Amino acid sequence: MTMRTRKLGTTGPQASALGLGCMGMSGMYGEADRAESIATIHAALEAGVTLLDTGDFYGMGHNELLINEALRTAPAALRENALVSVKFGALRGPDGDWYGFDGRPAAVKNFAAYSLQRLGVDHIDVYRPSRLDPDVPIEETVGAIAELVEKGWVRHIGLSEVGADTIRRAAATAPIADLQIEYALISRGPEREILPTLRELGIAVTAYGVLSRGLISGHVTPDQGFAANDFRAHSPRFQGDNLRHNLTLVESLRKIAEEKGVSVAQIAIAWVLSRGEDIVPLVGARTRQRLGEALGALDVTLEEADLAAIEAAVPADAAAGERYAAEQMAMLDSER
Repeated sequence: MTMRTRKLGTTGPQASALGLGCMGMSGMYGEADRAESIATIHAALEAGVTLLDTGDFYGMGHNELLINEALRTAPAALRENALVSVKFGALRGPDGDWYGFDGRPAAVKNFAAYSLQRLGVDHIDVYRPSRLDPDVPIEETVGAIAELVEKGWVRHIGLSEVGADTIRRAAATAPIADLQIEYALISRGPEREILPTLRELGIAVTAYGVLSRGLISGHVTPDQGFAANDFRAHSPRFQGDNLRHNLTLVESLRKIAEEKGVSVAQIAIAWVLSRGEDIVPLVGARTRQRLGEALGALDVTLEEADLAAIEAAVPADAAAGERYAAEQMAMLDSER
């Protein structure tokens, strides 16, 4: 494996071709091992991964504190190469319930102050609202981040899960480095309007959910159970007939992977990598073993025949079930 780099848009930083999504290290997929999480971040940095993605609401600050510890205990050279991308704005209660999003300018600056403290850094490399606040114009939210950029507390502005019109309005307000959005073999909605808009404006994609929360990793079984505090226990794509249907797609993908001598996860990640040099997949590895498998995707070359076979095995819109439950889908400007 040789780490390559990709630029986050025309105005953003150079980042590793794969990023590490750290959400799962803070309980979103059930309990996580703190020591293994930190070891995984260290292993990622040692392998040349520079982009670490988090959210201030992951574990109500737990994830940022975890990254703080991982960076403090990493070799200085690796620590200095790290780029930290932070999502903000989601409102949660002590019991973990969700209460919407806050994109008001004062809230933006407040969220940033707390993130800087928890992360133990003097700036955030990419700062982005986690969702669109329907009560606050995107120009106001982005304008507040732009003020943080002017003062040196933020380096670049990102967006998350917003549609083409919102992207255009945001980009007219301040330079936007990237859009973070779910993009995978079974989540191809961005291809219709969002990706063309981003490419017109010179904005990159950091793609999360490239393995669809493990659904197309090759490691999920039809009878697999999930803890109540695991996102997948409530995800439509992991329920009953939906799960069984989706796993038939995985088995079709497995045949192609086996012919190439790679894993299902590797071919799924390689497919996202093949979609363009302006796309950086985020892999949500929680262990060094899963990280090592994901990194192997960088050495997978997909020829035209491979891409055609993958397309035939897993056509666009082939998945059963939405990617979120209905109430969460309603919060996605990208789905409107």
